[in-house]
Amino acid sequence: MNSILYGSAIVLCGIVAAFVLHEVFRWLQKKADLTESRLDDIVLYSLDKPLCIAIILGSVWLAVTLFVDLEALLGEYAWLFSGQYFTAVAILIAAWAISSFAYSFVNLYGRWMASKTETDLDDRIIRVFEVSARYVVWFVAILMVLQTLEVNITPLIAGAGIAGLAVALAAQDIISNFFGGAVILMDRPFAVNDRIKIDTYLGDVISIGPRSTRIKTMDYQMVTIPNSKVASSVIVNYAMPDVKLKIKVPISVAYGSDVKRVKEILLEIADEAAARSKYVLSDPAPTVYFLEFGASSMDFMLVIWAQAFNMAWDVQDYVNTRVCERFTEEGIEIPFPQMDVHMRD
Repeated sequence: MNSILYGSAIVLCGIVAAFVLHEVFRWLQKKADLTESRLDDIVLYSLDKPLCIAIILGSVWLAVTLFVDLEALLGEYAWLFSGQYFTAVAILIAAWAISSFAYSFVNLYGRWMASKTETDLDDRIIRVFEVSARYVVWFVAILMVLQTLEVNITPLIAGAGIAGLAVALAAQDIISNFFGGAVILMDRPFAVNDRIKIDTYLGDVISIGPRSTRIKTMDYQMVTIPNSKVASSVIVNYAMPDVKLKIKVPISVAYGSDVKRVKEILLEIADEAAARSKYVLSDPAPTVYFLEFGASSMDFMLVIWAQAFNMAWDVQDYVNTRVCERFTEEGIEIPFPQMDVHMRD
């Protein structure tokens, strides 16, 4: 009688714990709805029911194995409550949670990426990935269950290995590009309309697709880069963390020029650009540096800030034009490379 009471108490505690856990997950899901990321929603959704059911089944198994005479109650079927079968059930529940997460992740990311394209080919590919994600997880889980139950799975693994190798070789580029796109979506190194540099390509991001990222270069050419290459490349983003851009304009003057006056003129030009031009910022303030004595000139660097990363050439054009005008007015010579040749009679 006491065994029945103890066992019932364990099962009841398991049911209560599962109910409390379910309520906690519901509360967490409401909090997750307030965040921008959808990954936390997927994780909570995937773990809720499997964990609750695992707690209930675990409490039942614990109560039965501790307080019930299985040999007397089940006879030859007592093996159903052995540790092997409990482990097998645990594997299946874990597979349920993992397959749910994989399906939801591919569905969320894939549908979002597919909506960015005009064709329906991406939608069909995403449906294949959704189904494949679940089948792969369950196939692995079944193999683990069979191994736990001491069933020879070598023929199944060999057959799956050959089939998997054939599929992997045929679709390795598609798969690598797809997961490369997933990395870009989660890490967010850039967004559409950002100006970025990938390897030797500099341009504005036009689209981020399931298989590739497209940027429009400064020459208005479209460059399509596979996502696998993007994910493994060093990326310079000129739009983050701010769209403003530091511009360095090198200026050289002839030896004999008044250094103090040259710096004053360059700062006046920079202040004038900030006041009259829509391209230049006054904050941060422009600065001038006398860097070095060159082979045939004294070299300065004017540092100014543009309103946005796409205004660099406009700023340099304005500054260089005004430097040329002011130096002409002030009688400051802009040198050019020269060489003195001495000839002996």
